[in-house]
Amino acid sequence: MNKKLKYRAIRIFVIAFTLSVFSNTKAQNKMSGDVKSFKINIPDKEVTNLKNLLAATRWPDEVHGADWDYGANLSYMKELVAFWQKKFDWKKQEAMLNQFNQYVVAIDSIKIHFVYEKGKGKTSTPIVLLHGWPSSFVQMLKIIPLLTRADESGHSFDVIVPSLIGYGFSGKATEKGMTVYQMAELYQKLVTEKLGYQQFMIRASDIGAGVAKEWAISHPQNIIGLHLSGSNPYTFQVPQDLSEAEKSFLQKGQQFMQGEGAYAMQQSTKPQTLAFGLNNSPVGLAAWIIEKFNTWSDNGGNLENKFSKDELLTNISIYWFTQTIGSSMRSYYESAHVWSPNANKKVEVPTAFMMLEKDIAVGPREWEARTYNITRWKLHASGGHFGEWEEPNVIANDIIDFSKSLK
Repeated sequence: MNKKLKYRAIRIFVIAFTLSVFSNTKAQNKMSGDVKSFKINIPDKEVTNLKNLLAATRWPDEVHGADWDYGANLSYMKELVAFWQKKFDWKKQEAMLNQFNQYVVAIDSIKIHFVYEKGKGKTSTPIVLLHGWPSSFVQMLKIIPLLTRADESGHSFDVIVPSLIGYGFSGKATEKGMTVYQMAELYQKLVTEKLGYQQFMIRASDIGAGVAKEWAISHPQNIIGLHLSGSNPYTFQVPQDLSEAEKSFLQKGQQFMQGEGAYAMQQSTKPQTLAFGLNNSPVGLAAWIIEKFNTWSDNGGNLENKFSKDELLTNISIYWFTQTIGSSMRSYYESAHVWSPNANKKVEVPTAFMMLEKDIAVGPREWEARTYNITRWKLHASGGHFGEWEEPNVIANDIIDFSKSLK
């Protein structure tokens, strides 16, 4: 081969290699034709009915000085509900939500709702953001523009935010067995078959982290990296070689379950009983959710240090209008009663942890290393359970740095 042809062959190889590395750029994925654009449109009569129900609330009593010790605080709930009835503008919030590109698609007869925002950079890495309970896709709204904007190198992210099955505008399972493993299989089909991405990142916490773990074990060839927050102190079989930090962490986990874990036990054992009340009473629904936001967020004793009333009520209203509190709680039951085929398997995908110090469970690195291939570990002094909502810049910047390390 002469020198000119040799250099041309090398150049072709370099171009081909570069294209393969950036195979997840905006121009190369193709959305399936059965994916339909979606706009939220709650009928006015349902909004009016909600306000009428709020006006007819029959309030419980409360002992003096109860504060939040007994659960949702009465005076705050009255304040929040008054705002919900008289000042909260659902249609304004609906219009805000509809500024994001939303879609629905049926996969294995289950409707999946998702936000899908393309990156603005010359190249983009796809990333799936998975929420948990009692949150919704709105947890991710602050972080989406931080990821879709181009950085100094011209790189960005294509952001995919599915609503978990049984949550919000996604469909509800009508048969038993919709575990986090089953959800992972559905989202695998969403991203690879419906959106055309063959490699992507996942960012998740809470139940979403359970989905992400199953996904990464079942389909490691598709996942570039896994980005997580928070720990799970519960396991079927406690290892015998625990470090002192792990022993302390598991002890704190037991204390949490004794003092705060009744909700999880109820939702893991008899969610249907609870659903009758919460699906019928908007104030009951709000109290059940608000108490968790108050307890699990890093709010310094004032919930609205982290969340506005509009933000809190938008999330709650989605549960109310879609009637998904019952189906969302069933995800606890299913995962507690159905054995995963990936149980006791380790995640080999490169994994980053951004631990927020005020989250409900912040385990030591050695605990997480039993389950994940940890390549990045950070601890941030502020932030609670709803990381993307409470500390969007911290989470976004860590995702970006992690992504660069993967390249």
